[in-house]
Amino acid sequence: MKLHDLAPAAGSTKERKRIGRGPASGQGKTAGKGHKGQLARAGRGMRAGFEGGQMPLQRRVPKRGFNNIFRTEYAVVNVAALDNKYEDGETVTVENLLEKGILSKTMDGVKVLGRGEISKKLTVQVNAFSESAKAKIEAAGGKAEVI
Repeated sequence: MKLHDLAPAAGSTKERKRIGRGPASGQGKTAGKGHKGQLARAGRGMRAGFEGGQMPLQRRVPKRGFNNIFRTEYAVVNVAALDNKYEDGETVTVENLLEKGILSKTMDGVKVLGRGEISKKLTVQVNAFSESAKAKIEAAGGKAEVI
């Protein structure tokens, strides 16, 4: 095989349609746009959700709820995950939670929740704890430190 022999597989590429290039092209005169009307005009286009003057769906559907833009979204970790991945006496930080693959992203902070059991003495340094998680960590002889 030589460089000049390289070509795409047969049928895998297609010539682009050249519109508005005379009657013989098959796409001359109106260039596939039909006659007159909104769709035939240059620069035409309707905004997303436009329904031809009918009341659009996003206005027909009632509004519900409230999104608090100041809400703190925590990445959560359960104490059972800490018990599985850490050795006795280790310090748990946000950085090594990411390194060990327990978390993929930290969001606005990390919160430890109390699902599962913990038997190892760990020093946990994260942004927040649930009451049950804090109690379980301290009962195992560890420390729960808010950073």
